[in-house]
Amino acid sequence: MSQAVRALAHAFETGALVQKRAFCLRAEQLPFKDIDAEQSFRPEYLRLKQMGWPVVPRLEGGPYELGLVLLTKHKEENFANIARGWALLATGGRLVCAGANDDGAASLEKHVDKVFGLADKISKFHCRVFWFDKGERAPPDYWRGLAGLQPVGAGPWLSQPGIFSWDRVDDGSALLAKSLPNDIAGTVADFGCGWGYLSRHLLDHCPGITRLDMIDAEHRAVEAARANVSDPRATAHWLDLIAEPAPTTYDAVVCNPPFHAGRAAQPALGQGFIEAAARALRPGGRFYMVANRGLPYEPLLKEHFAAFETLADNNKFRVSRAIR
Repeated sequence: MSQAVRALAHAFETGALVQKRAFCLRAEQLPFKDIDAEQSFRPEYLRLKQMGWPVVPRLEGGPYELGLVLLTKHKEENFANIARGWALLATGGRLVCAGANDDGAASLEKHVDKVFGLADKISKFHCRVFWFDKGERAPPDYWRGLAGLQPVGAGPWLSQPGIFSWDRVDDGSALLAKSLPNDIAGTVADFGCGWGYLSRHLLDHCPGITRLDMIDAEHRAVEAARANVSDPRATAHWLDLIAEPAPTTYDAVVCNPPFHAGRAAQPALGQGFIEAAARALRPGGRFYMVANRGLPYEPLLKEHFAAFETLADNNKFRVSRAIR
């Protein structure tokens, strides 16, 4: 149980909040009943599902008397979730937000108070819990716009908060795209596809590709990738590649592996992607990966692949090619 959930539970236990039929966005296991849960991150979704929770990747419907929003460290994602939570509430319903101080909950509390006016708040376990009642005040247009797909910069892309590098092409992916050859062919996968930048680059520059699987553990990324990549060779899959098998065996896999969880770098996440690629590639298949150059991935590439080499290195990121 996270500290934010502990603080939320404390608010109900002390009577500051009264339990009613509710929804929870970015849901975790909660010590409450009668809650419809939304969790778009596949590992957490599967964990809640196994525990018997009524969980979906995107919650629709309502109206609800009570809504819970577990805050993340991303300000724009929180704005979007609060706007969506407001829309799911009945008039007079209450929206409760809970998050860690280290993730910026105190700053967000001030934003929400300015927009809606808070009914009350508590501080506990280095977290903030604050709430407001749905009245005549509505979320700003900017917040509501963040709740769905929207253009990224001046390019022909759509994205939304909750996706890695949601509002720009990250430098690692740009370097990997520049390093990819045009002879990639056959059945190909983009592991951790995000909003589809690398997938569309592959389809635009590699005419020999017959099938491309875009795979991501974040449902919001899968939604964006489907919107951005219309090529009939491409299919998007919502999967946790660390725990679930890939849809098929591949001739090539490209990957900008995630390595952040919370506020700390966790190279083990990237290691899991390397192992998943090794399992999914046919003998002789190629794996193209970009990663922060300081991460210790070379021993793992040596362990799981017959050969590997560096294709690009700009002192920040390294692009590697490995042969299964």
